[in-house]
Amino acid sequence: MIAALIGLVLASATAILFVRNLALYRPPPHAQRNPAATSVLIPARNEEANIGPAVRSILESTAAPIEVIVLDDASTDRTAQIVREIARSDRRVRLETAPPLPPGWCGKQHACDVLARLASHPILIFVDADVRLKPDAIARMTGFLEQSGAALASGVPEQVTRTSSERLLVPLIHFVLLGFLPIRRMRIDPHPALGAGCGQLFVALRHAYLACGGHRAIRDTLHDGPKLPRVFRSAGFRTDLFDATEIASCRMFSTGAEVWRGLARNAGEGLGSPRLIGIATLLLVGGQVLPIVSLAAACLNGSTLTLALSLGGTVAAFLPRVLGVFRFRQPLDGALLHPIGICALLAIQWFAFLRSIARRPAIWKGREYFQAPAR
Repeated sequence: MIAALIGLVLASATAILFVRNLALYRPPPHAQRNPAATSVLIPARNEEANIGPAVRSILESTAAPIEVIVLDDASTDRTAQIVREIARSDRRVRLETAPPLPPGWCGKQHACDVLARLASHPILIFVDADVRLKPDAIARMTGFLEQSGAALASGVPEQVTRTSSERLLVPLIHFVLLGFLPIRRMRIDPHPALGAGCGQLFVALRHAYLACGGHRAIRDTLHDGPKLPRVFRSAGFRTDLFDATEIASCRMFSTGAEVWRGLARNAGEGLGSPRLIGIATLLLVGGQVLPIVSLAAACLNGSTLTLALSLGGTVAAFLPRVLGVFRFRQPLDGALLHPIGICALLAIQWFAFLRSIARRPAIWKGREYFQAPAR
């Protein structure tokens, strides 16, 4: 009975926060009449399969004026050629070449830092090459920035998932964000630890970005999602979150191996960090796996009270995932396999943690990054 009660308490706490956050994590307002001039910045390294659709989706924007700057970061494929071809027919597009990567820098952070200093407009939008923006996305994001009073805002795009590993693991982005971050407190408390974001999509005031150091301040990180908002907050600027499901989509990975490598790349500075790995394991196993195990045990040989507690915990564990299916267009099969997804996620976190302890590098885009075992 004690296990069933623990599972119920932990699952209910996560479910309650998730439901409360759904009311606060809203899509940005519809387009304003005169959106601010915006620089859309895309770091690109071997993105020939993505860069064309990404740039074309931005050029369909109803916002004006915009510039699109793509930074080719030592690509060995047709990335630069594709951008040049688009730029010939649309003067809003510009191709730039990244300087050599300095020691101690992560490739993406260096590319974003260079892009920000090439930009000429007061609003910066950093977007990954695998993101597709809807025509009203830029106007709505800049409108949100003005309405919220934030200097930096971010949102999770609709996550396109096709393979079983994608459907099992990628939707957990929303689950972790909304199930463990108190958004109401984040908006009133300036503490840097409450900063959060999605590295796929950021919108920022250029003057604030330059004032706080932007990506330069997190040059050695592989995980700009939470780190960049914390830089802004440490400098006294507000940050915020919006639901980007309506305005953008992204397919991060296309194979099971990519899912593992991609999630493990960020894990060492997220849930898989020495500071969080223990508590994350206890909370996720206790709140998302234990209720289902307790329910199965109670069905076989348990009291009525144990069965009721286990059933309540199981409903609470699945509730956020079921809501995510409807709100964020997530796959139903991934939601139904939620406990398995949690176990797979924890396996990735522990893999990243042990890799950092062993001083083995994380490899991304052909580059090796050694993550410190403690931060």
